[in-house]
Amino acid sequence: MKRRFQPFLRLVALVSTEVVVLGLALLICLLLFLFMAYIVFAVPNSALDDALFSFADQLASPAMTKAMFILTFFASAEYLFIAPPLVVLVFCFFRHLRWHGLQVLLVALSTSILNQLMKRFFERPRPSFAMLQQAGLSFPSGHAMIGGAFYGVLIYVVWRTVHQQVWRWLLVFSLSLLILLIGFSRIYLKVHYATDVLAGFAMGFLWLMIFLRLMRQFEETYNAKFGQLPN
Repeated sequence: MKRRFQPFLRLVALVSTEVVVLGLALLICLLLFLFMAYIVFAVPNSALDDALFSFADQLASPAMTKAMFILTFFASAEYLFIAPPLVVLVFCFFRHLRWHGLQVLLVALSTSILNQLMKRFFERPRPSFAMLQQAGLSFPSGHAMIGGAFYGVLIYVVWRTVHQQVWRWLLVFSLSLLILLIGFSRIYLKVHYATDVLAGFAMGFLWLMIFLRLMRQFEETYNAKFGQLPN
């Protein structure tokens, strides 16, 4: 009798673990965002921002500045206007990636809209001493939020579709490092405060996890119509 129920019990344990991990990750992101908003708007405290600006200044050099300008481009509005459609175009040539192409496009679009709505709600001006002049508001950082969600969904696609362990971990590590470096580039160039960047990461990853969970509800319908996706 126990053997008959073992597969079911394993499935329940797996689902329960997934729900707990997802819930914990969502909670951490939400608390981080709320804490950033609290220290910026409720009890203005610039200690974190000042500390990260000071750290960036210690690393400053012409070569570092050039590298930061290059890195920040990979989450710029110009880049993110072109990159997601190009990813979708490439994914369209592979049947098992077409669903993921739709996810990439929708998450980039929805995160961009959400970021603009939040910026207009909080209305925090950018630092007046920025090395790169940019229009718009500061909190949360669009580079961190939209870029984090865009590269985050690519990490998700890699994790689901790349089965060779070496390549899977190499790609996940590279994309994760790129996300962090893009966030740091915004602080280094002084176009965002550290609190903007951390809030952007928190909200970007929070929305990404919610989005992917919602999209899973439609995946079975897609599989039934266009064929099963590989796990």
